[in-house]
Amino acid sequence: MNGKIVRLISNLYTVKCGENLYECRARGKFRNEKQSPLVGDDVLIDEKKHLILSIYPRKNELYRPLIANVDGCLIVTSVKKPSLDLHLLDKLLSLITFYAIEPVICFTKVDLLSLEEQELIADLKKYYERIGIRVLYNTEVTKIKEIIKNRIFVLAGQTGAGKSSLLNRLDSSLHLATDIISEALGRGKHTTRHVELFLIEEGFLADTPGFSALDLKDIDKFSLRDTFVEFEQYTCKYRDCIHFKETNCKVKEAVENKMILQSRYDHYVQFLKELEK
Repeated sequence: MNGKIVRLISNLYTVKCGENLYECRARGKFRNEKQSPLVGDDVLIDEKKHLILSIYPRKNELYRPLIANVDGCLIVTSVKKPSLDLHLLDKLLSLITFYAIEPVICFTKVDLLSLEEQELIADLKKYYERIGIRVLYNTEVTKIKEIIKNRIFVLAGQTGAGKSSLLNRLDSSLHLATDIISEALGRGKHTTRHVELFLIEEGFLADTPGFSALDLKDIDKFSLRDTFVEFEQYTCKYRDCIHFKETNCKVKEAVENKMILQSRYDHYVQFLKELEK
């Protein structure tokens, strides 16, 4: 039977074949070939022996979280409790773009903001939309369902941003555990312990263990530059310009003229310095 791995807990894979679910183990040959099945993999199983026999070719895979064949990433971004973290948001946008996965920003907890703060978030939303990134609020359930229809999307974002709460909003039958925000730390506790694909009407959405520390080890400085999509509309004097220390840089001019968001450029420079280390 052909199926898709939708959950992995302690080396036990849940494989969805049509309307049925099978709990399977992986054949020993995968260990010998130094290959591991991942959530999101399309696989061939022996439904009687409950074994995964082979893995079909992947179009992509992520390492944190470990998941394959991802079409898009819903970056769940809290604007309050925990506070808005644009540094993490921009790092996630770079990583997701680098892997040729569509990023979609989803702002949560906007109702906790003052009217003035809500205007700042609305301006931020307009900027990201202007550079071609879709931005939604977690209350826009119908739009989110339309985006993930017939696709695999993964949830990402800071711990406590509301990923599990969003899944509960999309499907009230899930009853996923959520937790309170630590006032002392300003962030949430981990409530997700494994990677799992949830069928939301006609699409899959993966809840993943929360994380806040990411590295850019697979990206070189030119690839990093290209993940900042708004830079592409400016032609610099030097074709290999990385928009940092070079003179006559049109991107830096655009930052000075407020055409490029200052925080975006600042984060880009920080990421470049990370790569240098």
